[in-house]
Amino acid sequence: MNNNKILITGTTGFIGKALLECLIHSECFIVAPTRRPLTTLPSNLVMPVLFDIAALPDRPDWFDGCKIAIHIAAKAHVAGEPIASFRQVNTEATFNLARRCAEAGVKRFIFLSSIGVNGISNFEPFTMLDTPSPVEAYAVSKLEAEIGLKQIAKETGMEVVIIRPPLVYGLDAPGNFGKLAKLAQKNLPLPLGAIHNKRSLVARDNLVDLIITCIDHPKAANQTFLVSDDQDVSTTELLQMMTRAAGKKPRLIPVPVSWLKLAGKLTGKQAVIDRLCGNLQVDISHTKDTLNWKPPVTVEEGIARCFAGSE
Repeated sequence: MNNNKILITGTTGFIGKALLECLIHSECFIVAPTRRPLTTLPSNLVMPVLFDIAALPDRPDWFDGCKIAIHIAAKAHVAGEPIASFRQVNTEATFNLARRCAEAGVKRFIFLSSIGVNGISNFEPFTMLDTPSPVEAYAVSKLEAEIGLKQIAKETGMEVVIIRPPLVYGLDAPGNFGKLAKLAQKNLPLPLGAIHNKRSLVARDNLVDLIITCIDHPKAANQTFLVSDDQDVSTTELLQMMTRAAGKKPRLIPVPVSWLKLAGKLTGKQAVIDRLCGNLQVDISHTKDTLNWKPPVTVEEGIARCFAGSE
């Protein structure tokens, strides 16, 4: 990895920012196109302005001499958004970037996909060999990007690495985890004390560690990797850990799941209840065995980092 030139997209986002903070201390030279560039930059970082990843400008200087590209920028999941808007950013813009990288001689293109490509729930843990079964438009656009990237790799010889994370959590995480973190800090009594499901999560630090591993690991080439903390938890266990990490005593009421599902139907929140009560497990055996990798951060430590200084 030393002395490589690396192109990274999405470095002002939740995951990309953490990745940049790790790589900036290496000997790599980093090009990080962004809508919001920093004003003071270290000598090994340039952050040219790019307002729209779907409208990539003709800037050969971004790619010249670049050996690695890490594509994190994406249009995030938004319920009810038309699939065309996801395809424009997550699929077509990805193809455009990948082709530009291949033309410039980039050796490896690392693409951050989603476990949603496999599906939104399961009875047996997802593996990288499972037939994709995306449900939401966001995941469909990610799968289409994966398929196109593999074709580009076949046509050009550029290596492609695909990573499918489940819910990514960490300090100031957006989305559903951020909402749960606020509930944990408020410590309101919640009817979520009897949910015995199993869900795979991944700490942002673990995901970043895997991405960095894939930069130059020889066995990562043209592979698809699932990632998690390798320690599944129930919604009840997760909320208990989050509440304790926030310095509070959990106040979870053991309401039967059947009651929660009925309430979800009556209130139009069935999808929310299904996510809280359903299983989504990920088998990362292939990732661990292929890369000789294991998550460096436990779930307990990852959750604790989310509430550092909140007590």
